[in-house]
Amino acid sequence: MTRRPEIQDYIRTIPPFPHEGILFRDVTTLFSDPRGFRMAIDQLLHPYAGVRFDKVVGLEARGFILGGAVAHQLSAGFVPVRKKGKLPGKTIEQSYKLEYGEATVEVHDDAILPGEKVLLVDDLLATGGTAEAGISLIERLGGEVIGCAFVVDLPDLGGRKRLEALGMEVHALVAYEGL
Repeated sequence: MTRRPEIQDYIRTIPPFPHEGILFRDVTTLFSDPRGFRMAIDQLLHPYAGVRFDKVVGLEARGFILGGAVAHQLSAGFVPVRKKGKLPGKTIEQSYKLEYGEATVEVHDDAILPGEKVLLVDDLLATGGTAEAGISLIERLGGEVIGCAFVVDLPDLGGRKRLEALGMEVHALVAYEGL
């Protein structure tokens, strides 16, 4: 009997990228395979079966791919959280620290209405800084984050613990120890 493929079978590991000591988890190979991509979307949605969402927020950039597909399956709206300066119109922004500096993300100031239920989606959870910034933007607009869904979790970098400390429910399809 042949083993059925699992999500991690579709994810390519590229060492050393972006620098020595790092194993890059490349989800583009997952996205390019129709069965793998479908499996990932279905598994991202599974814990939320029967839960009503108004919006799905996708974090730049691979979160757009996943978030758009998830929003479609949920019949919900999709909202991109982008790097500063990429959205036209009126926005609100949130800065956060990176291991090598600071970054800023933004969202349109009318993208989420007060009381809307929101699912935050991205490809990878590392330190949790980008996700926390996204959560902050959602909450500042009056949205309620019902969950945070990721394909890959790197638990040694502390992102899951960081988001759970904020009271967030975190769902990840696979976890890789180390960097």
